[in-house]
Amino acid sequence: MPPTPRQGHVVVAPDKFKGSLDGAEVAARIAAGIRRAAPGTEVRELPVADGGEGTLAAALAAGFSRVPAKVTGPTGLPVDAALAVRDDTAVVELAQASGLARLPGGRTAPLAAGSYGVGQLIAKAVSLGVKRIVLGLGGSACTDGGAGMVQALGVRLRDADGGELPPGGAALRRLAEIDLGPLADALGGVEVVVACDVDNPLLGPRGATAVYGPQKGADAEDLVVLEEGLTRFADLVAGATGRDVREAPGAGAAGGVGFAALALLGSTMRPGIELLLDLLGFDGAVRGARLVVTGEGCLDAQTLHGKAPAGVAAAAARAGVRVAAVAGRLELSEPEWRAAGFTAAIALTDLAEQPGESMTRAAELAELAGEQLAARLLPR
Repeated sequence: MPPTPRQGHVVVAPDKFKGSLDGAEVAARIAAGIRRAAPGTEVRELPVADGGEGTLAAALAAGFSRVPAKVTGPTGLPVDAALAVRDDTAVVELAQASGLARLPGGRTAPLAAGSYGVGQLIAKAVSLGVKRIVLGLGGSACTDGGAGMVQALGVRLRDADGGELPPGGAALRRLAEIDLGPLADALGGVEVVVACDVDNPLLGPRGATAVYGPQKGADAEDLVVLEEGLTRFADLVAGATGRDVREAPGAGAAGGVGFAALALLGSTMRPGIELLLDLLGFDGAVRGARLVVTGEGCLDAQTLHGKAPAGVAAAAARAGVRVAAVAGRLELSEPEWRAAGFTAAIALTDLAEQPGESMTRAAELAELAGEQLAARLLPR
């Protein structure tokens, strides 16, 4: 006899568990656990992202079409990347072209890594006839202020001898002239919306170099070089455009790609998770639900400042739906995660029998977490 359908569905909307499972895999495993513990419950899988790595995968899981593209990687070698397209909207994930995961052999190149491939993905999207591009920032290997991105779209960056600057943030110290050239035509009136979960300015102690440079392999001397290059770039961009956005929140995102997007692409910037939830149709998916389950690799203090689970919790609360969280690790106290809107929270580390199993057995444990949440929150 088939199980009796239950009133109200469950939405499973997690971000990736970095290093172990992508968002779609997390959603599938949690959903499987819920179905086993609560037969007859309709479970809708809607993996999410906050604009960084995983943004493309979330769009594809939501029904966007994958468009492959061979582009220039962060160190100049070609890489196989992709973008996602549905109707008149394209999703471009910076990490696809210029992410840390695209570094050959994982070897960092803090002074020379560039964002040229990101511009190539944008150009590919424009060529497909879209009207809007959602540009997800995060996981960048470069600190070039987005110089490579705009060079790929026709901007000329020349040194004092008239030569075109090579890739990388270090080269920007030699910048003498900016020619915006065919940039406006290259974009063809397409709106670029940046999905970003940080509010760092371009320069200074909270800027792209100081905060994120060390994560990309920059030592103390490199940091000085990169800051000088970004400062020079910001000065000349202000002169060429008549506006200075170096202090704008998010200008320091992705090694300063946020700066170039704001200053030269005319982009608007929105919190990544809010933009992605709109794009993925979360409000429609949660309507009539009785529970939402979200999560990420580590539920910690950063989660509370614009990360995907907090955004999902806020959106579910507006719809009057309870939210539970599954995380690889749980570093928030119960009062903290309850104050963030979660009815329940389960960590894979608490389900593991041995240290390290939360990574090596993440899929199995995520399924077990879904089963336990269902048993607790979906009474028969």
